[in-house]
Amino acid sequence: MPRPSNDTFLRALLKEPAAHTPVWLMRQAGRYLPEYRETRARAGSFMQLCTNPGLACEVTLQPLARYDLDAAILFSDILTIPDAMGLGLYFSDGEGPRFERPLREEWAIRDLSAPDPWDHLRYVMDAVAEIRRALNNSVPLIGFAGSPYTLACYMVEGASSTDYRHIKGMLYDRPDLLHRILSVTADAVSSYLNAQIESGAQAVMIFDSWGGSLSPAAYREFSLEYMQRIVAQLIKSKDGEPVPSIVFTKGGGLWLEAIADIGCDAIGLDWTIDIAEARRRVGERVSLQGNMDPAALFAAPAKIAAEAEKVLDSYGPGDTGHVFNLGHGISQFTPPDNVKAVVDAVHKHSRVLRRKRP
Repeated sequence: MPRPSNDTFLRALLKEPAAHTPVWLMRQAGRYLPEYRETRARAGSFMQLCTNPGLACEVTLQPLARYDLDAAILFSDILTIPDAMGLGLYFSDGEGPRFERPLREEWAIRDLSAPDPWDHLRYVMDAVAEIRRALNNSVPLIGFAGSPYTLACYMVEGASSTDYRHIKGMLYDRPDLLHRILSVTADAVSSYLNAQIESGAQAVMIFDSWGGSLSPAAYREFSLEYMQRIVAQLIKSKDGEPVPSIVFTKGGGLWLEAIADIGCDAIGLDWTIDIAEARRRVGERVSLQGNMDPAALFAAPAKIAAEAEKVLDSYGPGDTGHVFNLGHGISQFTPPDNVKAVVDAVHKHSRVLRRKRP
C-alpha cells in the first residue's frame, strides 16, 4: 500500500523533506474533548472503551475531525500488557490505574511470562486494523507501548508512585528480580509492537514515562538497555515502506546521545530541554519530536501560537527531521479551541520558515 496522502509525519521521522512541520499531540484523543467524554460514558468504563475496537476507533478519529493533525495515534493504554500478564488491572475514580496483584513475591516474578498479543491482546490488533481502514490512507497511524521500566514501575508498585520505593528497593536490593521482570516485559513489548505493525501501524512509539526518575547508571542498565533490545527486534519495514520508531523518556534530556545510539529513528523530548541544544547534541543520527510545554495551552490563542513559533524557531533551519508535539500529554483541562491554535500555528509558521530558507 502506498504512503498516506499526507505523509509529512513519516517524512520528518525519516529525514525526508516535508512541505511543513508535521504536528500531532500526545493524548490528542482524551478527556479534554467533550465528544470523548460522551463516548467514554457510553462505553461504561475506561477499560470497556479500550477493549472495544469500534469505540477505540471512534475516539482515535475524534481529534482528526476537529484539527488538521498530521498523524493519528491508536487509542489504548500502556498497561494492557501487564493486564494480559494477569496482574488484574482496574481503574478507581480519582486514583488512576491500579493492579490487584502487584509483583512483590519472588515466585510470582519467576512465573511471569509474555502474553501472545494475537490472543490476549487481540482487541488492540482489531482496533489498529479498524482505524487503518477508517483513516483510508489519509494520515499515518502510530502504534505504541510503554517501556519495560515504566511498565515495571506500575507492576511492582501496584499503582502510580511518587517515591518508587518498592521498585527502587528491588532495583538496589534484588536487581536479579527486576531484570527478570524487565526481560519478560521487553519480549512482550517487542511482540506487541510488531503485532501492531502487522495490523497496520505505520510508526511506533515507546513511552518511557518514568525512566527519568533513575540515576544515570540505573537508567542505562534498567531502562535504556531494554528499549534497545526492543528496537532491535522491531519490524523495520512493511509493504515496502519503512516503519520508523520513536523513543520518549520523560526527563531524559541528560541522556540524549545514549538514546540516539540505540537504533531508533526519533527521540521524543519533554519541555525541559531546548530543542536547539538537543539537535546540536544528536546531530543527524535521529529526528526529534517535541517539545512545547503542555501548560502553554492554557494561555490565550495568540500566546499559544507564539510559544509554538518559539519551538520551531529554536529547531532552526531545515525542512525535515522535526515532528512538532507537546513535551507530554494534553491536560484534561485544556480548552479544545486552544488545540486548534497550536496546530494552525505550526503549519503556518513552518511554511513561512521554509519559504525564507535558501
